Amino acid sequence: MHPVSNNMLRHKLLHWVCAAGMLLLVMLKLGFAGDSCSWKGSGLIRNPHSRAVEQIHLRCTQGSLLWMYPTRALRVILEPNLANGKYTTACIKPSSSFHGADIYIEEGGKMHLLVNEAHGTQHLHCFGMDTTHRVTIFLMANPQQNIGGGTVGFQYELLSKRRTGLGLQKLPPGEAACRPCDNADLLMAVCSSDFVVRGSIRNVSHNLESHVSLVGISAWRIYRQRNHIFQPDHPTGGWTGYIRTLLQCRVKKGPGDFLFTGSEHFGDAWLGCAPRFKDFLHIYKEAKLQKYNPCEFPTD
Repeated sequence: MHPVSNNMLRHKLLHWVCAAGMLLLVMLKLGFAGDSCSWKGSGLIRNPHSRAVEQIHLRCTQGSLLWMYPTRALRVILEPNLANGKYTTACIKPSSSFHGADIYIEEGGKMHLLVNEAHGTQHLHCFGMDTTHRVTIFLMANPQQNIGGGTVGFQYELLSKRRTGLGLQKLPPGEAACRPCDNADLLMAVCSSDFVVRGSIRNVSHNLESHVSLVGISAWRIYRQRNHIFQPDHPTGGWTGYIRTLLQCRVKKGPGDFLFTGSEHFGDAWLGCAPRFKDFLHIYKEAKLQKYNPCEFPTD
């Protein structure tokens, strides 16, 4: 074998660096560098004389965006790589420090105001996705915003057709989230919900501004939970946590042994089906006897 000279090694290294640089330039030109779940950027790095709108692609079912020192506008395209069409709704939750821009949604070639900074931003905003499962969001910087301030951020999440507790189905507002679950809903809820817990209602508080009720739960059995919504309560040996539901559902504190199910969105638990435990057991045992229960559930 012939020894490789230092000059040859340097030549190969330089060739590899050039090739990698060309590949990076191609990726930037095609927009691949912005294709991710989350994005963070600053308006300070932009050419102040440019009128071009910066475009960002977010290709996941959930993520976040943080735009510091917002200037002009930012076009954000939620375009997840989906193998099916089960996601029908997109929701965004502005950050607590949201300041310096308004948010618009593009629908049918028109712009619709979604978040107006002047009217407050501390709400969850949801909207339907079209048949392409693509959502275009415009962040328009406030022209009166000083260059030294402003932080615009939000989390986003795509929701499926299943019950979410948020009242997002195509029914009058709140009706879908508040209507009682039928037997099929109950059986499916214990199989597919983000959390399934058995317990009682400890207290209920209402927020008139956000139209949300906060239900305090004392749980003595956790069958499933995704993000540790319910934490151990060492004095009682059980768990405690909070579940949200719409204010118009009129949840009240009362005695009873319930099976709470629901979904988690932006770190919060939202109520789905909540039958009395004895009623659920009767429905489940009958379904199992007839062999149409969608999954196994421990009844001991």
